[in-house]
Amino acid sequence: MGFAMSPSLISSKKSVGLLTSDLEMDLSAVNEELALLDGQINDILRALSNGFQKLDKIKDPNRQSRQLEELTEKMRECKRLIKEFDREVKEEERRNIPDINKLLNDKKQSMIKELNSYVTLKKQYASNLGNKHIEPFDAHGGGDGFVEENAMLASSMTNQQLMDTGNRMMDETDQAIERTKKVVEDTVNVGAETAAALKAQTEQMNRIVNELDSIHFSIKKASQMVKEIGRQVATDRCIMALLFLIVLGVIAIIIVKISPSNPNLDLSN
Repeated sequence: MGFAMSPSLISSKKSVGLLTSDLEMDLSAVNEELALLDGQINDILRALSNGFQKLDKIKDPNRQSRQLEELTEKMRECKRLIKEFDREVKEEERRNIPDINKLLNDKKQSMIKELNSYVTLKKQYASNLGNKHIEPFDAHGGGDGFVEENAMLASSMTNQQLMDTGNRMMDETDQAIERTKKVVEDTVNVGAETAAALKAQTEQMNRIVNELDSIHFSIKKASQMVKEIGRQVATDRCIMALLFLIVLGVIAIIIVKISPSNPNLDLSN
């Protein structure tokens, strides 16, 4: 189900989109990259304005939560583009006259104010939804930042405060992203090492199985050879026995031939 919007929330939404209306200038005459970034940032800010207007019409809490997540991603992208815009402004400071630099800094600050107003709106919606997600500029889940400094809303913050706070929180968010990337890289490395270890163990098991097959084949072959040797020994023994009998028979014949009892033997001489 939906939720009723407070008067302060309605007032904040009406002010969103009006913060940069007094800084219209032809940035393409100053720097084409600045003009491109300005166009991209303005497109995202308009998308955020339309997104929050659409959010008012959504009654399903789940759809509201998904819409808030999409708006949060747009705010992160807008923050990144504003940081690039700030970098380009600093690079152009030496080539521009002071009035142009002031207009560029004012435009950048107005972008931060408008984005900060959307962040405040998002926090109010999330609070009504019971959403506990980390805000886009709250890199440490409770540290200093646009969202946690509710006492200093965009309408009451000075330009210097907006610049310092915005730059600080952009740096903190970038550091948090880098830490997250490192965790992901470490996880990928651990997974790759585990996969390599499993592959090595699998190959070792395959080698062991092959060796066992070779041993089994060798044992079978040796058994067959032993049986053949046994049969050959038995055959040799039979042959030796037969030869022994033949020799005995020959000896017996010789003895019979030379025996005195032989009647054919002539003893007269």
